[in-house]
Amino acid sequence: MTPQRAALGRTDVQVTALAFGAAGIGNLFTPVTDAEAEQAVHAAWEAGVRYFDTAPHYGLGLSERRLGAALRSRPRSEYVVSTKVGRILVPAPEATGDDLANGFAVPATHRRRWDFSAHGVRRSIEDSLQRLGLDRIDVVYLHDPDDHLDQALETAYPELERLRAEGVLGAIGVGMNQAAPLARFVRETDIDAVLLAGRYTLLDQGGLDELLPLAAERGVGVVVGGAFNSGLLADPKPGATFDYTTASLDLLSRALDLKAACERHAVPLRAAALRFPFGHPAVASVLVGTRSPAEARDAAAVLAHPVPDALWAELKERGLLPADVPTPGAAG
Repeated sequence: MTPQRAALGRTDVQVTALAFGAAGIGNLFTPVTDAEAEQAVHAAWEAGVRYFDTAPHYGLGLSERRLGAALRSRPRSEYVVSTKVGRILVPAPEATGDDLANGFAVPATHRRRWDFSAHGVRRSIEDSLQRLGLDRIDVVYLHDPDDHLDQALETAYPELERLRAEGVLGAIGVGMNQAAPLARFVRETDIDAVLLAGRYTLLDQGGLDELLPLAAERGVGVVVGGAFNSGLLADPKPGATFDYTTASLDLLSRALDLKAACERHAVPLRAAALRFPFGHPAVASVLVGTRSPAEARDAAAVLAHPVPDALWAELKERGLLPADVPTPGAAG
């Protein structure tokens, strides 16, 4: 069966609804073996995933190397890879210890240097191409330019445009966990896509204030990350995390109410969380962090789980979703 795909904005880049987030195979928080990483990518492929997202930041290049190796036997025309620019990896031969301070269980062989200069963008992509073993990258995102917005707009973005014109990359995007700066990029540039993390979920619809309507108007594709808000919507319980910190009691209570409503309709909360973003017409794909074959298969199964219109209606009636938020299978 040929996996269903959707165009990413106005581009010719075709992405699957489910995207493989490759931070986990870069040893995010805990180690993963080379074999486990390869098996995770292969399991995702067998489940129909054809969009894979990585970054130099993930495991100091380990994620890119492992992803490239796992995809090497696959036809290049059949999958989409996105990576990111903004952090240059600089060798640190004198360094000792690990990179867990930055979240990755890998040796601290390099240090990261923020660099949104034209030279830095080009060098970053050249390095990524080498690690991935590719001659082109389908999508390149400016990675977390929160504190570097002016340089990202004035120097990094124009360089990405030049690289797109040269055929080195297919689409230009920006990835952040804030919606307002992404809206600025949509207004002021000709970007193709945004990767919005954590701001369009069952618990946080901040992306709907400006970004998503603007993206739809401008034909900019939206990839939603953090649909589980780092854990709370995957398994709400005391101590669960929201945006990587312990969730407040209010958020936990809301998540438990969402879970109870889902259970009344025989829908796993995770299924509703992954399906919800597709109610907005600008959303092309949802990104799920994956580190094992079981997680890859589970994500695909959960996304495919039917979610009845009656569930969305109940969530709105109970005030767990705004009455005017667009939901899948409904007009709004």
